[in-house]
Amino acid sequence: MPAGADLLNDPALTADLSVMSLIERLGFLAAGRNNAVFTTSLGLEDQVLTAALTIAAPAVRIVTLETGRLFPETLSLIDETEKRYGIAIERFRPDPDRLAAYVEHNGLNGFYESVEARRSCCNIRKLEPLARALSGADLWITGLRRAQSGARSGVAFTEHDRERALIKANPLADWTAADVSTFVEANAVPINPLHERGFPSIGCEPCTRAIRPGEDERAGRWWWENDDKRECGLHVAEPAATPVVAAE
Repeated sequence: MPAGADLLNDPALTADLSVMSLIERLGFLAAGRNNAVFTTSLGLEDQVLTAALTIAAPAVRIVTLETGRLFPETLSLIDETEKRYGIAIERFRPDPDRLAAYVEHNGLNGFYESVEARRSCCNIRKLEPLARALSGADLWITGLRRAQSGARSGVAFTEHDRERALIKANPLADWTAADVSTFVEANAVPINPLHERGFPSIGCEPCTRAIRPGEDERAGRWWWENDDKRECGLHVAEPAATPVVAAE
């Protein structure tokens, strides 16, 4: 398939991507894009993609959402990753005025009190910074995998993100946890030490716990909520989240 082929409408795209290596997938997906952005949370999948992008598509911007509540281990890993691969990871932070207003009204940890308060916190700390990070982008690369949770079981290699007016690419969509671990070990990819303490998915410190035997990989995220499909709104839209657009 030629590099300029449509990333959404070509009927052979899924079949072609499924037999490509990760390096080949990333090179194909990023080809011809004017502003491709990869958002990393520094988790296992995202560390795999960072390592692969430095080979396959070094022009892709790598950004992270520095929410103000990340684990110290995650913050240290940002610096370690930059040094390891000779890259600069762009940091996007919450608007200080909106954050101060939230804390004044809800308290620092008010997100435990209601789903609405939690979604509001995620909106300020994640969704609004993400909108700035993706402003003007034509391709958004993520580390989503189908096996991560029930809410992500239908993840496709590519999809149209209508809210942000761009193509969203998930090059690890069909990878298993074992595939990720194999790549990490084979390429000595730097990882968060919290993974070895039972945290397969790592977000903000007060909103993440280690998982229990038999739980899915994202069960430790917002564990106090009952919705099995709970998400912050970055990848699965939630009703109470403020709509995000790609640019003003």
